[in-house]
Amino acid sequence: MHPNPAYRQTDPAISLKAARSRGFGLLSINGDAVPLCSHIPFLLSKDGTKAEAHLVRSNPIAAKLANGPVSALLAVNCADGYISPDWYQIEDQVPTWNYVAVHLTGQLRVLPPENLRPHLERLSDFFEHRLAPKPVWRLDKVQPEVQGRLMRMIVPVELSIETVDATWKLAQNKDAAVRVAAADALEAGGPDAGAAALAALMRNRPDQFA
Repeated sequence: MHPNPAYRQTDPAISLKAARSRGFGLLSINGDAVPLCSHIPFLLSKDGTKAEAHLVRSNPIAAKLANGPVSALLAVNCADGYISPDWYQIEDQVPTWNYVAVHLTGQLRVLPPENLRPHLERLSDFFEHRLAPKPVWRLDKVQPEVQGRLMRMIVPVELSIETVDATWKLAQNKDAAVRVAAADALEAGGPDAGAAALAALMRNRPDQFA
């Protein structure tokens, strides 16, 4: 997390909302030599106390969980982009990178096998409904024998969230007019679709999101 307190004043509820909307993050636990990491989709509970996900059985993190719960970090990158100093329209600026990142830490554990199918159904529903008007894909479209084979390869897991840390680095240390000028230029000339989302955050500031 960024050490500047100006970038860490966002209400945890807003940070949780951002993480829930993103639904994809980097899960990390301590390994024997280096940290063990896995990029995973996840669902965050309404109260923000739990994140549910699944891992391939051969994943080293899953192997570690065979011995019981472990401390874990789920890092969620919500929006980011390069900021050119020219975009501020004032002198003596330097290049930077603006971003929103949320870190969820707590205890990670394996859930009973019967939790797997309901989890997969909730997970696909969450993302499928964003594709409307496309009809929602359902797990029932997969033949039972194929379902069984695929589900034997994965295990459901749950992170009990103990702490929420976040960085909302959106040029809060600059005057509003300067920040908005950079947001406008970012949206007009940003290299990818995420630029528009980051520009909107820079204009409105994180404390405007609820």
